[in-house]
Amino acid sequence: MIIESFQNEKVKYVTRLITDNRFRKKEDVFVVEGKQENERALQFGFEPKEFYIEESIFNNDLPTGKIHLVSPKIYEKIAYRGSSEGIIGIYKTKFASLKDFKPAEKSSVIIVESIEKPGNLGAILRSCEAFGIDALIVADTRVDFYNSNVIRSSVGCLFGMNIFSSSNNEVFEFLEDHHYNVYTTLMDESAEPLHFRDLKEKSAIAFGTEHSGLTEFWKQKGDNTIIPMSGSIDSLNLSNAVAICCYEILRQKMA
Repeated sequence: MIIESFQNEKVKYVTRLITDNRFRKKEDVFVVEGKQENERALQFGFEPKEFYIEESIFNNDLPTGKIHLVSPKIYEKIAYRGSSEGIIGIYKTKFASLKDFKPAEKSSVIIVESIEKPGNLGAILRSCEAFGIDALIVADTRVDFYNSNVIRSSVGCLFGMNIFSSSNNEVFEFLEDHHYNVYTTLMDESAEPLHFRDLKEKSAIAFGTEHSGLTEFWKQKGDNTIIPMSGSIDSLNLSNAVAICCYEILRQKMA
C-alpha cells in the first residue's frame, strides 16, 4: 500500500516529529533523511523504528524493517532537506555517559563549551571523525544532538563518534582522572602556537563559543594555545578552528 493522502495519520506523525522537537523527544526518537545517513545509523547499531520511502526508489538494496511507501508528493511534504534521496528513517535515541568512556593511552578529545548552533556541532563532528579524534565532549550543552541539522551537517558522523554531554566540572574531573594534557583556546597574547604543542600524547583541546570564547571556568585549567594567523581578522569560525586543530593532532601522530 502506497500512502498518497496528506491526511494519513503516519504522514501527520512523521511531519510532527520533524517540526516539533518537544514531541520528538517525548517519543524518544529522531529522524534521519538520506541514504548515507541512514546507512551510517544502521552500521553503528542504532535501532530503526520505521522507514518512509518514496515509491520510485524502492528496491532490494533498501533496509529491512517496517517500511511505509509514500508517493512523490507525500515524500516532498515530509522531507526536510531541499534535495533528498527518497528515504527517511525513524530511530530510537540513545545517549552515552562520559563515565563509561575508557580512553586509550594516547587518546585525543575535543571539548566544546556551550555550543548553540546545530550546524556548527555537525561540522565539528565531521572533522572529529575525519581526523581520528577519539571523542567529542560537549560541556554545558545547549544543543540537541539529534537535531536534524546536526545529523545533516555531520553527514551521519554523529552515529559513529563517541559524543558526550556533561557539565564543565564533570568534564574537567574526567580529564584529571585520566591524566590528559589540557589545552585551552583563550584570547591571550601569551598563548603558545598550536604546532608547538605535543599533541601526540594524551591531549584535550577546549573551545568556547564564537561570541565570547571559553568561560572563566577554563582559565588556568590548561595550557593556553592559539592557531597562528597572519591576516587582520582575530578569530575563526568555531568549526573551522576545531578542524585545524584536529588536523594538527593527526599530522603530529602520523609524523
